[in-house]
Amino acid sequence: MEPRQLKLAFADSPPGGGEDARADALARATELLRTARARRLRNSGVDVADASQLMNQIADRYNLLAALDRVVGNRGAPGPDRQNVEEVLLHREELLPQVQAALLAGTYQPGDIRRVWIPKPDGSQRGLGIPNVIDRWVQQAVAQILSPLYEPTFHHSSHGFRPERGSQTAIAEARRHVGEGRTILVDIDLEKFFDRVNHQRLLARLGQRIKDGRVLKLIGRMLRAKVVLPNGTKVSSKEGTPQGGPLSPLLSNIVLDELDQELERRGLRFVRYADDCNIYVRSQRAGERVLASIRRFLESRLRLRVNERKSRVTTPQEAHFLGFRLIPREEEEPRIDLSRRTRERMSRKIVELTPRNWGKSLAYCMERLNSYLRGWMGFFRICTPQVASRLSNYDAHIRRRLRAIVVKQKKRPRSLYRHLRHRNVGEKTAKTSAFRHRGPWNKSISTGMHRAYPNAWFAERLVSLADLWTKFNPTPRSAQTQKRLFVDLNTDSKEPDA
Repeated sequence: MEPRQLKLAFADSPPGGGEDARADALARATELLRTARARRLRNSGVDVADASQLMNQIADRYNLLAALDRVVGNRGAPGPDRQNVEEVLLHREELLPQVQAALLAGTYQPGDIRRVWIPKPDGSQRGLGIPNVIDRWVQQAVAQILSPLYEPTFHHSSHGFRPERGSQTAIAEARRHVGEGRTILVDIDLEKFFDRVNHQRLLARLGQRIKDGRVLKLIGRMLRAKVVLPNGTKVSSKEGTPQGGPLSPLLSNIVLDELDQELERRGLRFVRYADDCNIYVRSQRAGERVLASIRRFLESRLRLRVNERKSRVTTPQEAHFLGFRLIPREEEEPRIDLSRRTRERMSRKIVELTPRNWGKSLAYCMERLNSYLRGWMGFFRICTPQVASRLSNYDAHIRRRLRAIVVKQKKRPRSLYRHLRHRNVGEKTAKTSAFRHRGPWNKSISTGMHRAYPNAWFAERLVSLADLWTKFNPTPRSAQTQKRLFVDLNTDSKEPDA
């Protein structure tokens, strides 16, 4: 049978029509998927699959429903067919047997991939491939079966796209290497890694463990899916993995596991997160030797290209790794600080979120700020205490920019004067602040603006980075304090003598 792509032609709404009926149908479908996912997780401890019958497990009803639950949870933009996740979710019962039959028969044909260009801070662009929702569904189902097969074999110094690992575990391991005296860093960056993976080599490596030919053929078709450029042109994929699909992270780790094993064989200490790899050595000379030899290995063995502009031998305090830098200290653990690039990005983002010509309410501006600042601190909360002062400076800068927005919105000094008086600022102070011959930025630090919008007013409405860091990193009690507290608790819990 020839491979064929599933054609999706859905009605605008489920039987019964109406937004309420559609919302109820979506809620019931989501609950069903969660139940299927929970059932699959309960059974995931059972044996990983016979390598010659992997497609049977991929096409299993509960595996496919759990995969759809994950895709629906991730949301994401539509692919070239413009079908969104809600449409696939509502018609899951119609699609499920079709997908199962196509997978088991080996006739499933992935659709095209929509190319989206994302700007990078250095002015270049990163290509992101967005498959159709149904293809993301199948990729997720494949990843759920293959991950338990490969995950136990990956190196412990690989942290990207892996369960129970991430940027925080990567920085913790890097900090340990630097604390052991390896204060020279070989920073290796792969040029357009996701676009340069060799298909033939990847499939040959997959074939060493996967004995089900249907799975290998399916992955091969996914890798060779045509890419639709923004201008509508279709191009064939002769190399690379589609960055943006659920299967791409697993395939990238399978490719780069060869690099991990080679570094382990050489006895090198390293930390890898996706295609960013840092190797820690004790001298500049050793670093230059390692960089040259690893470059030869990557280009000759893995057929990947090293980015000469970004790869270098440097020090942990000068490098940018996942937004952090490490500062070695004698007889103490290295300090975890924000990298220069992170500080610059943060400053630009603050300006972007608080434009001087903001035309909406101040409350909405602070709402957008709060959302961003919470997410930012959730990632950078592992910084050590020395960075807290810089966070306080960011807080002060944000408050000043918000005060400048208020000044700019009042337009004329007379309007600002009335506003300050309305905010219970004294007449003389309000007049001095409003009618000073300076611009909004200078007026934003005037006494009148600080009295009208004191720090306490912002504390009730605006997220503070310094306070969030303190919340994530509570000051540990000393051993003596903990002992005294333990004694007090025991004393209070004793019953009084009769």
